[in-house]
Amino acid sequence: MLFLVALVAGFGQFGAVASLNDVAKHFGHVTSSGSLKNAVGLSGSVLGLGLATLRLASLAALPLASLADRWGRTRIMRRTLTFGLAGTALAALSPNYWFFVLCFAFARPLLSAASTLVLVITVELSSTASRIHRLVIMAAGAGCGAGLSAVLHGVIRGSNSFRWLFALALIPVFTIVPLLHSVPEPTRHLDDSPLARLGAVPSRLRGRLAIVATVAFTVGMVTGPANGFAFVYGEGILKISPHVVAAVVASSALTGLAGLLLSRRLARTMGRRWTVAIGVVAAALTSSFAYSGGRFNFTAGYLVGVAAAGLLAPAASALSTEIFPHGFRATSAGWVVVAGVLGATTGLFLFGWVGDVVHTSSVTSLRLPALITFLPMLPTLLLLRRLPESRETELV
Repeated sequence: MLFLVALVAGFGQFGAVASLNDVAKHFGHVTSSGSLKNAVGLSGSVLGLGLATLRLASLAALPLASLADRWGRTRIMRRTLTFGLAGTALAALSPNYWFFVLCFAFARPLLSAASTLVLVITVELSSTASRIHRLVIMAAGAGCGAGLSAVLHGVIRGSNSFRWLFALALIPVFTIVPLLHSVPEPTRHLDDSPLARLGAVPSRLRGRLAIVATVAFTVGMVTGPANGFAFVYGEGILKISPHVVAAVVASSALTGLAGLLLSRRLARTMGRRWTVAIGVVAAALTSSFAYSGGRFNFTAGYLVGVAAAGLLAPAASALSTEIFPHGFRATSAGWVVVAGVLGATTGLFLFGWVGDVVHTSSVTSLRLPALITFLPMLPTLLLLRRLPESRETELV
């Protein structure tokens, strides 16, 4: 059941990214001149601002996730998933670009909180030996949801195709959410003291949380623009057919699965920290290659980049939840989401701005924005050495 929650939350969150090129063309104006705005319909700054707004809205995931430490994981998960999917479906009625952004800005933090709580519940309901295996399954669910959104984007064509894609978010509201009452609530440890205020963590955990948050910021710097501009670049600049893009996304299921299986193995043998570090570096390099120019580079970079994301996701989820106690685990996970959101927002602003400044009609026009955005923060991964290795940690 948690797998289905991860899937539909991933579907809802990725819909804005998958359809961004269609939305930009529908609400913008495409011409043959050399600027990024005329190539895809809206300027890189406007696209980046819209995507950054969605990311900034995800900051609300912190208090939502923190509520789960007070009112229960499953209760908050059901409610955030329901309202998040409803907000996604409302975007089908968008009369302009900024209404589309507003709808997803409402839905994004709710779905982010639901996704975060799926991981927290998974960790708390798993044994030490099975924990990483189950996190791999949850990451696969989120990946399947995002992939389904991208594939349907390629299959459903027409001037209003993105509206049909968004409207599909209503289906799980009536089919999956009612079934979530069967998900057990993780047992709370009796010796956990209540939080003094929403979002608070004890001082003894703040240094550890700061390190995890810094790494999450770096991950956001890479994955935010790498995912956010992928379809705009592939369809709008490289002029790859949406059907071909859908086929590439469908093929990425295999590379993503390979990354997930490798993550499970490395997280058990090398540990969570090393697996996270390798995954972040791989994601940055493959994303830089994808934007370096040409259809082959984009396709190869995207496919291997999905594998890198699969390598990173389960180990990062395990590390960011296993090293915190039950009473503050959901709150800490919320802060990690906040750090990732700030990193993604920064990356989107920087990538879009540099793209506007240096854009030409060349297929290599986004190479420099990628290099400037993805690589400079990688040295922060050295902070992982200061975290405890959690692969054999018993939850408290």
